[in-house]
Amino acid sequence: MGTTATEKIVARHAVGLRPGQTVRAGDYVTIRPKHLMTHDNTGAVIPKFKSIGATKVFDPKQPVFAIDHDIQNKTPENLGKYAKIEAFAHEHGIDYYPPGRGIAHQVMIEEGYVTPGSLCVGSDSHSNIYGAIGACGTPVVRTDAAAIWATGETWWQIPDQVQVVLEGQLPAGATGKDVIITLCGHFKNDEVLNCCLEFTGPGVAKLSIEERMTISNMTTEWGALTGMFPFDDVLKQFLLERARYFAKRGKRIPYTDADVERWWNERDTFAADADAHYAKIVTLDLSTVSPHVSGPNSVKEMAPAAALEREKIKVNRAYLMSCVNARLSDFEAAAKVFSGNGSARKVASGVAFYVAAASSDVESQARSLGYWQTLMDAGAIALPPGCGACIGLGQGTLEEGEVGISATNRNFEGRMGDRTALCYLASPVVVAESACRGYIAAPSGSATDVRGDCKVLPAPKRDAGAQDIIDGFPERITGRALYLPLDNLNTDGIYGKDVTYRDDITREQQGQYAMLNYDPNFQSIAQAGDIIVGGSNFGTGSSREQAATALASRGIRLVIAATSGQTYKRNAFNNGFIVLECPALTDQLAEMFADQARSGTRTIPGPTIDIDFAKSTVTCNGKTHTFGTLSETAQRLVVAGGSEAVVQGQLAAS
Repeated sequence: MGTTATEKIVARHAVGLRPGQTVRAGDYVTIRPKHLMTHDNTGAVIPKFKSIGATKVFDPKQPVFAIDHDIQNKTPENLGKYAKIEAFAHEHGIDYYPPGRGIAHQVMIEEGYVTPGSLCVGSDSHSNIYGAIGACGTPVVRTDAAAIWATGETWWQIPDQVQVVLEGQLPAGATGKDVIITLCGHFKNDEVLNCCLEFTGPGVAKLSIEERMTISNMTTEWGALTGMFPFDDVLKQFLLERARYFAKRGKRIPYTDADVERWWNERDTFAADADAHYAKIVTLDLSTVSPHVSGPNSVKEMAPAAALEREKIKVNRAYLMSCVNARLSDFEAAAKVFSGNGSARKVASGVAFYVAAASSDVESQARSLGYWQTLMDAGAIALPPGCGACIGLGQGTLEEGEVGISATNRNFEGRMGDRTALCYLASPVVVAESACRGYIAAPSGSATDVRGDCKVLPAPKRDAGAQDIIDGFPERITGRALYLPLDNLNTDGIYGKDVTYRDDITREQQGQYAMLNYDPNFQSIAQAGDIIVGGSNFGTGSSREQAATALASRGIRLVIAATSGQTYKRNAFNNGFIVLECPALTDQLAEMFADQARSGTRTIPGPTIDIDFAKSTVTCNGKTHTFGTLSETAQRLVVAGGSEAVVQGQLAAS
């Protein structure tokens, strides 16, 4: 059996493998990524780095700092944080990009840090975007970032891989954003949850690099951990253009024409074998994709833009910004909506249309080509290159009861402002047309029936069974179940964005903010020692580690979910907090408390449950269910109190 592109790239960056050793899904490996990106959260990584006893960065060329999240915040506290980050970068010789240079993911690609066949990680959930450049891009968490700064390495459990076959060609009017909205909405039953995606098929060659960046970026919302495109001729030409730009620019030159040609000649060493095994194969016919809108407040709900247009859904705010859709082709498309065929359309009365480029370079190009001025003349409101309203920060966030349509990537309840607001996601063209008309509207075209399917391939079953328990790890845990009857409970619900970037909140204080966005009653119901039982995809969303540490701070013993977000699970174990998956237990409690859940109760005290880690079982009201064995790697993290303590041991031994 051959290996996938993901497995080959991970093996290239794995530490301690035997010569010729392959790696497979499920394997725990130590990885040394080519680059690690951090943004505003660098301010939280620095004290972690220092607390583990590190005094110097293992490889100063490995980290990249790019400030992008809260750049409109000019308070002394925030400016002071940015100054500390810049000073740390200069002290350790780390590449630093200040506020206003652009969104970190865009900077990573523009500045040539991401290359085909590389493993690039970021302390941000949208690091999947690096897959557009033929790299394995995946999120890590702040604790991982500190470990990588100190040792150059971290641990990773290789996920299952899914092949996504794109057939046909996009029709006129459809975009890369419509592709990923369609994938999220058509395959919405966790088909790719916690998986690595490899895009292939004849349709790939018809997609531009910017369209691939959009698709890879939002594979996060689809539930995947990576979204990788192949190194094909389209990507080669993009890289050659960047190499010539770097040579002409004259300063830092990350790669040359010769480097690109060398990678091209070596591409088979990190391309999937013909007989590679995938857990699933997802197929989508691009010719059946039409302009679609996602939402409100969920990427799993979608509708044709033309159908929503008939409903005349009034829009209060529109947004063209973020790391998913704020590149040059996006501004070109939006500008044509307002000035196509010699027209001079305006933003509708009562609508605020906010635009922010993905980077200063993109804004400069959009200005020089006239796209920016066209949007300004139409009445758009310019914001600096950064995340801003996409993450509910800065100017233009949604207010109570408002409706927004956005070219961003995430529309969870409360994500872009008030929790009562409704947020829809769409392509820049649909957003611009909606801003112009004052209601959700499609510029042209009609809806088509999407053709796509998902085939599950047979794989050896991994049975839970007897598990050795290391010294210091409990064989059993017993506690009251606290049932949270919601699938896709996201990190914004667990620990809100309003406190995520406040570095003055200690870990001990985090517990008082736990679950306030999900259920304000949680705080009065939860008791120390409770065991949360959640639904599917628990902890989906951003990579904020406080969503795990806040529960531990509140006294929650552990979480058992039907399934959990892989990044959330990683955050948890990196901080010594246990997350298990047992869908049968969730089903049992869902049946027990169906009436309360239907009535809208969000936090339900349940019966006592008993967990036997040696047997990998959990018992509730006389019924016993199995869960996957907890590996010794995970147990060691829990016993040590998290990866920081493990790294401290490594540093002490070196």
